[in-house]
Amino acid sequence: MSGPLDGQVAFVAGASRGIGAAIATALASAGAAVAVAARTETETRVPGTIHTVADGINRGGGVALPVVCDVTDEGSVTAAVDDVVRELGGIDIVVANAGVLWLGPVETTPVKRWQLCLDVNLTGTFLATKAAIPHLRARGGGSLIAVTTSGVGMLDRGSNAYWVSKAAVERLYLGLAQDLRADDIAVNCLSPSRVVLTEGWQAAGGGREIPPDMVEPPETMGAAAVQLATQRADGITGTVQRSEQLLAQVI
Repeated sequence: MSGPLDGQVAFVAGASRGIGAAIATALASAGAAVAVAARTETETRVPGTIHTVADGINRGGGVALPVVCDVTDEGSVTAAVDDVVRELGGIDIVVANAGVLWLGPVETTPVKRWQLCLDVNLTGTFLATKAAIPHLRARGGGSLIAVTTSGVGMLDRGSNAYWVSKAAVERLYLGLAQDLRADDIAVNCLSPSRVVLTEGWQAAGGGREIPPDMVEPPETMGAAAVQLATQRADGITGTVQRSEQLLAQVI
């Protein structure tokens, strides 16, 4: 495969299914060699593994490397990043997509669910980003993308652990954009414009009441991620992008 990301290496965390798998596939189609990083090596009740996603990319003519990575464990993240650099030569693009969902009201949220959202969604983004930054610097620049949610701005819908953790990710990345501008690293957040009915969402029962016109295919997020992956600090950086709106701007 060839395209605007030829010669680049992308590390996609949370890529065993859903939005992460769609983004990994899209980046590979645009020419990047892609590290498909996640915990899931064997099938569970929720379909998708790092191997099935990487195999699909490789069969389609792309280059993909399955990498075991638990984003809540700093040692696991560091080892995964080091493996990618050793096997693929470096890292130019990071997509922090690993996430867990909990949409229950605060008063009925178990502390362990609250903490899990913070550990995976926020600390996982922090750890993957922290580990990758020196490698992006070594390549002379790159692009960091954190997958968030439009729910961050839905203040009329109440509050929950998922939205709170993603709001913190947006603050992390908006500030980081300024910190990394001199390194020619673009830093952006990307969320679906509508609801993506991923395998995880379906398993959690979150998609049962979503009207069809509010559903967005995961491939839209993949196409939007490619647009952000091509950016550097002199382009789009320090922003929170919605997938469909971003693609409408570049058409």
